[in-house]
Amino acid sequence: MDEPIRFIDHRGKQILIVDAVNATAHEMMLMLKELQFVVAGHPRASLLTFADFTGAEVDHTVAMKMKEVLTLDRPFVKKTAWIGTEGIPHAFMENFSNFSQRAIATFKTREEAMDWLVAE
Repeated sequence: MDEPIRFIDHRGKQILIVDAVNATAHEMMLMLKELQFVVAGHPRASLLTFADFTGAEVDHTVAMKMKEVLTLDRPFVKKTAWIGTEGIPHAFMENFSNFSQRAIATFKTREEAMDWLVAE
């Protein structure tokens, strides 16, 4: 199985993948902590990030940690695309963007999201 946080090449560009498919709240918390360290090790405004939250458990505690990580990661991330957000309450999604002051683009498919990330 692939690591849940990893880099892949898509059309000649590196994308940081966060694979949270069917992750429990506990697994989400571990991933978010790891993500903070991975992202902070890169130059400012350099990362393209993609996350798949299909079937992930995003409870209040996870949502609070996501807001924190999104805010701390903001200086390092150029663009962010998510899929699988249908199961995340709309209020959480709004809070993620508002609190972190980041645009989070959501898409229906992985391919659509990654193509958008690498487009100039």
